[in-house]
Amino acid sequence: MSQSPGKLSRRTLFAGAGTAGAVATVASLMPAVQPVAPVGHEPKAAPSKGGGYSLTEHVKRYYKTTLI
Repeated sequence: MSQSPGKLSRRTLFAGAGTAGAVATVASLMPAVQPVAPVGHEPKAAPSKGGGYSLTEHVKRYYKTTLI
């Protein structure tokens, strides 16, 4: 059985329809992308008597990593 290149076989038609349906299903199940507003926090004011070191969560995490 030889098929002419211009004819569309039933198998190809159903495969294409199945692929299109799967793509549509996946696209409808994906959540919509919502832009996230950046959370801005105000920096602390510098101490009046100098210095400026403060024990923050970041510093505490660093100290935990240096323990042997």
